[in-house]
Amino acid sequence: MHSIQVEPISIYCSTTIYQVISSLTHFITYKHHAMPIFFRETPEREEFLPHKSDGGKPPQFTDFEGKTSFGMSVFNLSNAIMGSGILGLSYAMANTGIILFLILLTSIAVLSSYSVHLLLRSAGVVGIRAYEQLGKRAFGHPGKILAAVVITMHNIGAMSSYLFIVKYELPLVIQAFLGLQHSSGEWFLNGNYLIIIVSIFIILPLALMRQLGKPFCSVFVVNPSFSHLFHLLTAYTVPILAFAFVCHPEVLPIYTELRNPTKRRMQAIANVSILGMFVMYLLTAIFGYLTFYLNTEAELLHTYSKVDPLDTLILCVRLAVLVAVTLTVPVVLFPIRRALLQLLFPDKPFHWLRHISIALCLLFVVNLLVIFVPNIRDIFGIIGATSAPSLIFILPGLFYIRIVSTEPMNSRPKIQAACFTALGFIFMSMSLTFIALDWVYGENRSGGGH
Repeated sequence: MHSIQVEPISIYCSTTIYQVISSLTHFITYKHHAMPIFFRETPEREEFLPHKSDGGKPPQFTDFEGKTSFGMSVFNLSNAIMGSGILGLSYAMANTGIILFLILLTSIAVLSSYSVHLLLRSAGVVGIRAYEQLGKRAFGHPGKILAAVVITMHNIGAMSSYLFIVKYELPLVIQAFLGLQHSSGEWFLNGNYLIIIVSIFIILPLALMRQLGKPFCSVFVVNPSFSHLFHLLTAYTVPILAFAFVCHPEVLPIYTELRNPTKRRMQAIANVSILGMFVMYLLTAIFGYLTFYLNTEAELLHTYSKVDPLDTLILCVRLAVLVAVTLTVPVVLFPIRRALLQLLFPDKPFHWLRHISIALCLLFVVNLLVIFVPNIRDIFGIIGATSAPSLIFILPGLFYIRIVSTEPMNSRPKIQAACFTALGFIFMSMSLTFIALDWVYGENRSGGGH
């Protein structure tokens, strides 16, 4: 086992401090007037702006004056991009090698930027500020339901990944505070019990609040033979990378709140955010991979514990990660509950029984997933192979094709959008196929230390 150097830990210190600040910001800033449209108690008709044809100007968000600066918008979108997927990047690099990982990471980043371009073009044509409403404009009520279901799936996957980190990191933190080199088997070192306790006493009270602020969540081998590499690459590496770049449901709310909003300005914000996260992801993956090589696990922090579980710096990083992911779980829960309320009770006023019941059901389901799913890699793989290609590739392409009627179907932009959508379907089907084959015939399911 290679010895731990200061550099990889310093990278994680910077990223986890960023996440902690971001998570705390959700709770102590942003009054009701600055909240995204899907958190406000406004009728659905306000999602669509009146269409005026003065001079042929495209619809703007004239019914809402944005006050967010360029820099804060970059911060918000970067926070939406960066999530628990950062802990799986070193594992992805261990599957592919540095060069191929760099090619894949660059490709996903560029495609994500193009996807934002499609969303902004679609939203600019009809003046819509919410992802689900683009679905409704493109395909009617079924389109709205489809978009809401995909976003809900992705957020449930994100919640599961956060609680997965709590499940495996909190026992190690407690163990370090007690000065134990190895687990002694007590109940308070059992991750399954700990996530239930954290869910009941920390996450649930926060999730029961009526308003919580901005739902921008922060948002993880061996060197195999070539044939085995292709299998691992398709099964987990690309889904992990796609999972790490999903921020698209938050693009339109950030666009709405931007001061002097234009498509060019918002695209620049997206490009800067994606570039910043690209650099951070690359540094994180390289340092983690070069530290452990063949011993890199699916959740990188768990790998560090096998070298020196009592190291003070590692303990600080673990605590920062735990604070960040624990505070982010209720933030992610809010838009899920909002989407479910809109789907199941679209015309009903706020009621505490529904509010509390949905929160309890969501936490119950996510806790079951975290307790019974054997590896965090499975969560990253499934969500990265289903909701991620839908949000990045498939839906933005379909929205553009259906909504932007000023361009013929045989025009280059429409053909590019169609190819982009087809790429998403190919990526989804291939990834799911190889993940299923891995589950049936593949490598040790208990890998990754979980």
